[in-house]
Amino acid sequence: MFKVLANAFKVKDIRDKLFYVLLVLLIYRLGTMIPLPGIDMQMLDFALYSGVAGDPTFFTLMMGGGYGSIMAMGIMPYITASIIMQLLTVAIPKLEQIQKEGEEGRKRISQYTRRFAVGLAILQGGATVFSYVNNPMGVPLFNNPGMLTYIMATVAMVTGTIFIMWLAELLTEHGIGNGASFLIFANILSGLPMALQGLLLLLDGDNLLMGIGSIVLIVVLFALVIAFVVLVSEGERRIPVQYSKKMAGRMFGNNSYIPIKVNIAGVMSIIFAVSLLQFPAQLAMFFPTNEVLQTISVYLAFTHWVGVVLYVVLIFLFTFFYTSFAINTVEMAENMKKNGGFIPGIRPGKPTSDFVQRIVDRLSWIGAVCYSMIAIVPILFQQFTGIQAGFGGTTLLIATGVALEFIKRLESQLLMRHYKGFLE
Repeated sequence: MFKVLANAFKVKDIRDKLFYVLLVLLIYRLGTMIPLPGIDMQMLDFALYSGVAGDPTFFTLMMGGGYGSIMAMGIMPYITASIIMQLLTVAIPKLEQIQKEGEEGRKRISQYTRRFAVGLAILQGGATVFSYVNNPMGVPLFNNPGMLTYIMATVAMVTGTIFIMWLAELLTEHGIGNGASFLIFANILSGLPMALQGLLLLLDGDNLLMGIGSIVLIVVLFALVIAFVVLVSEGERRIPVQYSKKMAGRMFGNNSYIPIKVNIAGVMSIIFAVSLLQFPAQLAMFFPTNEVLQTISVYLAFTHWVGVVLYVVLIFLFTFFYTSFAINTVEMAENMKKNGGFIPGIRPGKPTSDFVQRIVDRLSWIGAVCYSMIAIVPILFQQFTGIQAGFGGTTLLIATGVALEFIKRLESQLLMRHYKGFLE
């Protein structure tokens, strides 16, 4: 990986793109430090450090963790809108037809996604401001409480989200890789200093050797989880496909294969599961006096066995749900048949689609088991040892996936410029 990065800096075009990515990420992180108009940062800091505003979670990490800033919502409204539009594109024939219209159709879908994201940002921004006003401390976190102040704060948060969407599109167009993924990656890395600080606190106890042993154990677990994440992310099943071409009365064979990932849904299944489980907790923050919501949020927390079990169940459900939309085995078999392709030993048509579907289902089971293990190992480690790991399996999964995709794109950029020797 480091060799690929070093070689990439030797190419001027790629080096300019890398500096462009760093510049945009720097602007984004600086934007998370701009406070909302009228917010009382001292009171907000007190609420955060006293635990009133809730502990930082994976959801808040993806949002950016910039409490009280104009970019507090991060890229999450756009990500949520993109996921919903992907599902609606498959469920609604009209949207599916628009998507198949080529570049113009994709532009229309992107425009719908942006508008939907703005609508979600308005709702989420208003709910966030409402949570600042009606916090458990009973004291508004604004210097001049009033409807005009709340409206200005909501507009500022929505504007910040729109600006982040623009930055993500700039990264996608002029950078290397998906811009939204880079922004989420930057949010996760922003929590690294706090995690390191938590590890160093283990050395402040009376037993120094026990603190050192705890740090070594956490580092080993960290390395094992990353290795497992890489193994699962790179794992795929290759289905052999043979194409026949007829030229001048002679048949020529052309062998190929269909790569199918171990977990086609990827991290989307975990994102869906986390969002659904943390929704009652978000409502409980907005209504701190509601005992029913408070009780439900306690049971659905990852510190309770009910929350952990439901977490795993939802990962399995959303894995198969998302995979059913992501891969259309019937269409795959039809396209293969039209192009003169077939799987050796399998008849074209329905037998081919059934064969591919069986493979997809088996891989989905394996992927769901692996991703569940990645998600709950740090949680179980913390509960049984009492040691704060400082990281989550989901954050490692996203960070490692983005890093792997980034390296692959760098390699492809180098290969396009005929620098094949760099990759040897």
